[in-house]
Amino acid sequence: LGIGFVPYSPLGRGLLTGRVRSNDDIAPGDRRRIHPRFHPGNLERNLELLAPLERIAAAHGASGAQVALAWLLARGPDIVPIPGTKQQVFLEQNVAAVSLELAPAELTELDAAFRPGVGAGPRYPEGYFRTLGG
Repeated sequence: LGIGFVPYSPLGRGLLTGRVRSNDDIAPGDRRRIHPRFHPGNLERNLELLAPLERIAAAHGASGAQVALAWLLARGPDIVPIPGTKQQVFLEQNVAAVSLELAPAELTELDAAFRPGVGAGPRYPEGYFRTLGG
């Protein structure tokens, strides 16, 4: 269409970074605790989905976050993910994802593993958008 696309929360609110392995890894008061994809049962299923991402990351000596970003960037020059971070080390890792080249077979594997709708739980809690005002 000749337009750009900015993926929102391209690292799955931290899920794709490997830093969240249980709800104990999410601070009390962190708004991720209200998101259904982090609820018990859903979180465990979503963590299982990370196996291909983590395997590919290990093969490249990269982080899961870098592979996730490289996968998005490989989709075309019109895709511009903007991951949030609070730490310079993660910013530097995210920038390094630009140089990570994934093989066609790896891209196909990630496409299959993370096809639309595969995540357990809705993206937002019911009624969430009514809380945003308007």
